[in-house]
Amino acid sequence: MLQFITHRTARCGEAEGSEAVLKGGCRWIQLRMKESTEDEIVAAGQEVRRLCREYGATFIVDDHVELVERLGADGVHLGKNDMPVAEARKILGKDRIIGATANTFEDICRAAEAGADYIGLGPFRFTSTKKNLSPVLGLEGYASIMERCRDAGLALPVVAIGGITADDVPALLGTGISGIAVSGTLLNAPDISGETERILETIKEYKK
Repeated sequence: MLQFITHRTARCGEAEGSEAVLKGGCRWIQLRMKESTEDEIVAAGQEVRRLCREYGATFIVDDHVELVERLGADGVHLGKNDMPVAEARKILGKDRIIGATANTFEDICRAAEAGADYIGLGPFRFTSTKKNLSPVLGLEGYASIMERCRDAGLALPVVAIGGITADDVPALLGTGISGIAVSGTLLNAPDISGETERILETIKEYKK
């Protein structure tokens, strides 16, 4: 599984970046616009939703539970300081996807108990696209947390996030995670669609 998290750059906005990764085969877009107004999020979200529907991709909104219905999104991703998962589940019902950010095994347990559908576990290493970064996990951190998940019988999909490059993918998948989430790795590549294809091919090769 490859998740793309939008990030506005000098080169492209949310919709342009999303379209490029969708052309490369990515089928999961998370609209993340932390510093934007509601009007800006809605405008970008409507365009990203249209693209996701065109390509048959999952469309997730970061943080804004109140905009999920309005944007026709498939669900929401909640950071550790956002609305609690249980509260979001009451608002969105059982059919919407709810993802939760985690930094520890305990975070994963709490999110699973509250009704999260998947976990974004990180950060793998330092990333400039996120402020107030949690402690960096590194490969050993992922291996340790995933081992504890297996021992506890926790089967929730776990997606690695935070400064991941294409070269990191095989080793990360080896820890037992379900997929990776990337932003800058794709947006900073000379060929965004081509780099998306390359990472997807790496994932596919590993899973054979």
